[in-house]
Order: sequence, then C-alpha cells, then structure tokens
Amino acid sequence: MQESTAAILTEEPVSPLAVEMHAISKAWPGVVANDAVNLAVRKGEIHALVGENGAGKSTLMNILYGLIQPDSGEIRINGNAAHIHGPRDAIRLGIGMVHQHFMLIPPLTVAENIVLGLEPGGLGSAFNFKRASAEISALSERYGLPINPSTRIEKLSVGLQQRVEILKVLYRGADILIMDEPTGVLTPQETDELFSVLRGLVEQGKTIIFITHKLREVLEITDRITVLRRGKNAGELITGATNRAEIARMMVGREVLLRVNKTPAHPGPVVLSVRDLRAKSDIGLEVLHGINLDAHSGEILGIAGIEGNGQSELVEVLTGIRKASHGTVTITPMKDGRAGKTLDISGLNASIVRQSGLAHIPEDRRGSGLVLTASIEDNTILGRQRWQEFSWRRFALLLTKITVWAVRLVKDFDIRTPSAEVPARALSGGNQQKIIIAREFASNPEALIAAQPTRGVDIGAIEFIHRRLIEQRDAGKAVLLISAELDEIRSLSDRIAVMYEGQIVDIVDPEATEEQLGILMTGGHLEEQPEKE
Repeated sequence: MQESTAAILTEEPVSPLAVEMHAISKAWPGVVANDAVNLAVRKGEIHALVGENGAGKSTLMNILYGLIQPDSGEIRINGNAAHIHGPRDAIRLGIGMVHQHFMLIPPLTVAENIVLGLEPGGLGSAFNFKRASAEISALSERYGLPINPSTRIEKLSVGLQQRVEILKVLYRGADILIMDEPTGVLTPQETDELFSVLRGLVEQGKTIIFITHKLREVLEITDRITVLRRGKNAGELITGATNRAEIARMMVGREVLLRVNKTPAHPGPVVLSVRDLRAKSDIGLEVLHGINLDAHSGEILGIAGIEGNGQSELVEVLTGIRKASHGTVTITPMKDGRAGKTLDISGLNASIVRQSGLAHIPEDRRGSGLVLTASIEDNTILGRQRWQEFSWRRFALLLTKITVWAVRLVKDFDIRTPSAEVPARALSGGNQQKIIIAREFASNPEALIAAQPTRGVDIGAIEFIHRRLIEQRDAGKAVLLISAELDEIRSLSDRIAVMYEGQIVDIVDPEATEEQLGILMTGGHLEEQPEKE
C-alpha cells in the first residue's frame, strides 16, 4: 500500500526528546506483541499512540512503566539510558501512568488516595491528614486542578476521580504522563475539561503520551502521532498535517469507512415494550425508577448515559438476568410485517427470554458472552445448545450440525481463525466480539439488545459491527443500543433515550449535539442551555 507522504514526519525535532524507545521487542509463546518498535516523544508535547487491538500499544507502555520487561531494545529518558525493572524505577525517572480503570480506594478521601504509599513524614511516622491536605491543595492550585482533599472518592464524579489520578502521579513527581484511554467514561463536557487540564500541564513543561482509539480526539488534542500495526511501526505523523482517514488507513492497512451509511428508518409496530420498570441493585437499593420504553421494528433506539446510571441493570432485567421489583416487559413477534401475539416476558429466566425472540450482545464479552476455554463451535451455540437444531431430544449434541453451523458463521461474519475448533481465548478482541454477534444475529431474533457492542475492538471491527447492526434494523428488527460512545449513539440511532440515575430523562433525535446530550446525561434540561448570540 502506498502511504501518503504529506503527513509523514521529515523535519528535525524542535525540542529534545523526553522518551526514546529503540527496537523494543517482546514476545510470548505464539505471540509477538512488539517487533523492534521505535517511539520518540518530545518534551512538552502530547503524543498519540494509536493502533488496532493487538497492535502492541499497551505492551509498549507497560514496558515503559516497568510492568513488563522487554526481550530486547533500549530505553532512554531525557537522553540518558534507563533501566526500568519495575514501576518504582519508572516513578523515580519521572514517569507516571493514569490507567484506564482508576486505581482508587472509594471509602478513602482524595488526600489519602493521593499520598497513599508516600505519606508526608515518611515510613514509621503517624499520618498527618492536615499536612497531606495542605500539600494536595498546593499541588492542585499549582496545576489548575481544583479538588477538595477531604472529599471521599465515592462522592466524586468520574471526571473528578480522573483528576485525582492525575494529581496522584504529579504528587510523585511525574514529568512524563501516560494516559491510557482517558476519555472512555467521560461526558463531552468532562472530556473538554480534561483536554484543558492536559494543555495546562504541557504549558508547565509536562510531556504526555495519549493512548486512545478515538481519532477525533487524537486530531483535537495531540501534536504528533505514532501508529502501530501488528506489533510494528506503521508510521509517524504530524497531527496538524493529517486526517482521520489517513490515520485509520495506517492503523488497518486499508481504506476504512469512518461514517455510518444508512438510509432513513421505517419504524413499524412496537416489538419491545417496557412499562414502569423498577429494579434493585445487588445491595437492595432501587437503581431503576420507573423506566418506560418502546422499541419499534425497523429502528435503532439508542440509550445514552454516563456508565453507572442504571444501563447495566436495565439490560439485565430485559434479558432475564436480574429480577424486576415492579413493572412489565413485553415482546411482540412480527409475522409478515404484522404484529403477532404479545408475550409478557417479565420475570422469566434468561433461557426462556431468548426463546421468546430476544437476542443479547453483553457488555462484557469475556465475562458473560463467551466461554473462553471452549471452541468457536461451542460458543456459536452457547445458550442454545438444547435447541432442537443442535441436540437430539435435548440430550445429545448433534456434532456434525454444530460444525456446519459454526463454519458457516465463521465465513459469513468474517471471523479470522484457522479453524472453528480453535478456543475463543486464542482470538483477538474484535474476533471474539464477532463470535457473539454471529451467534445472536443468526438466531433471527425479534429484538436485539446490543450493550457496548464495540467496546475494546479496533477500528476495522467497529466498521463491521456497525454495518451489521444497520442490516438488522433494515431487516425489520427492533434494536436497543446501549453505548458509552456518543459518536456511536448519534451515528447509529434513529431515536436517543438518555438515562440519568436510573430514569429516562428525555428522548431526542440523533441530530442532538454532544453538548445537549451531555447536559441531559448529567441530569440537566435542554432549556437550561445559554442562548447563543
């Protein structure tokens, strides 16, 4: 493939290098994660590290932070050879890592979390909360990250918890910050605030390595980009001289459709109906407060919201995994374009709900969507192994039919595998997700619940999954899409329901802006927006 040369770096570095990783290699039995990878990050820049799943990004950053030891290669920090045997060495060299999943202790205060393991006064001295709070206040003021040191983490929003994580690495003297998927659980407003914080840190001399799969954010916040593909360097770009299409092409090795092509929806009768649905959490607190929803045939109804506002519990109730404390869920089969007899599936177990025509793509593919040690064949009938198509009198599996079924799905859904007998754990995240999608779509459901269908998959697999969801809609299925990605919600949905604290606060058109959705996702109302002059 001929790469565009317009954006390939040719100029000499303007500022000295903060990080140099030269010919870094790391392999495990059967897997080469990094193959002589190079990374050069200048002081005082925001440098993006992008690539598909399995491209080697996380391995490379874990090596830089000392969590993994490379097989070969050299690391230099600020021009000096560095021997990083663990995170303590990385911290000593001024490297800090803000992980995608926060490493905070909810019952402790902001100050206690930040200084944990490095308390003022050193080992053996009594913890001085007043002194710790004073130091945190000074640090937050210095870097423009206001926070109350005495607030408990469990009382903070996700955006403020991330601010605590940043302060934690700054407290340990980090000059080089690794940000791993930092916007994954943030609202658009919180993302804007984070970007403002990152720009402020750079102005004060910090260097930031920004790992993300959101190309729009790469173009908005970074200065340069290193692209990895299949464990190797695919290229280096100047952000201001490139675009999403070129970055995606370098990541995947082919042209990628970055928009969702779909014709206008033609909604039919209501297929999935939810009325006054209430449910309790695992500790007995009500988390769903009277949900009302109607999903029509031939439409995608998106549900937007900050994670933790009841979306997971709603999906569990609809699919029979969690019992509702009140309310009804009904499904109406479609026959030749006409509504059939309505079935009340409230309170039924997951197996019967599936037989009623409800398919489910779970948000955690590894935990609840697949048996990783089982073969692709076995996973393609998971939950349906007793159906007459695959078993004799619900007793003996019809192995030949299962093999034919699995081979067809592998072909139709482009699951990259040498054989349908390969265990699911041997596949990439994108191909694991394709197994689930193949299994659920091939059951010819009346309604489909897709929870975080593209979470953790690469840009090529995202394109494939989006196309298949549109195909289900156009085939007359009712699709309920739950996603933390607002771009995904807006581009795929025909209507958008916004959830906040276990309630549907509004249902809007997909033309709603990210700002408008962000206001609703935090409990506001659209009429509260300031009028534009």
